[in-house]
Amino acid sequence: MARTWILLRGLIREKRHWEDFPQRLQAALPQDRVLLLDLPGNGDLYQQPSPTRVGAMLVSVREQLKARGETGPYHLVALSLGGMMAVQWLSQAPEEVAFAALINTSVSRFSPFWQRLRPANYPRILRDAVFSRDPRRKELAILQITSNLHDEAFLEQLAGKWAGYAREKPVSLSNSLRQLLAAARYRAPSALPAEVPVMVINGGGDRLVSPRCSRTLAQAWQLPLHVHPQAGHDLPLDAPQWLINTLIEGVTDFAV
Repeated sequence: MARTWILLRGLIREKRHWEDFPQRLQAALPQDRVLLLDLPGNGDLYQQPSPTRVGAMLVSVREQLKARGETGPYHLVALSLGGMMAVQWLSQAPEEVAFAALINTSVSRFSPFWQRLRPANYPRILRDAVFSRDPRRKELAILQITSNLHDEAFLEQLAGKWAGYAREKPVSLSNSLRQLLAAARYRAPSALPAEVPVMVINGGGDRLVSPRCSRTLAQAWQLPLHVHPQAGHDLPLDAPQWLINTLIEGVTDFAV
């Protein structure tokens, strides 16, 4: 039976920041469908105000799917802030979720703020990634913090490409701060519905969010944890094929 995969990105990111990962996933699962969505304030929805609650972000996602005529249940691939939305989805409407992969995410219930956003990054994130008016400088800063497995020349080239995205569909300072607020104050449920298979996936070299957050989530909710030892926060960028293999193995294991 064909599955519908929903890809959910993180803070101040849009569909195009997945780069070729969706195409790779689609090629690996030709019988399935891979759908990408933007959050209010990002991408195609950049002119809308970003919600300051993860629950309200989820409302937008579900409304977008409903408008497309989609009914689910869905297989969620959810990175960072996207992972928080997946957790909210599991809590709020588990019948709409067939499977969820939570990638490099964190929640305030189980992890302190200094693990959820490592303090060493605060000055550069604020200076270069939030308040800078130079799109290329902003994107390069994000890439240098979130990617471990690409050389500087690759990151420089990709930063130029992503700066183009930012010029076409800019995320406003207000929306950036609103998304940060939503992520910072999201408090997950104490337990997830037992009937939906969920896995936690982590880049062991994540320099933005401590890998301890993923370990803590997996322990608290008794979920399988899969770790790429070197990859950074942007796991789909650093190790796309490893991530695809892990997703397929996870779905297969749960189906057995």
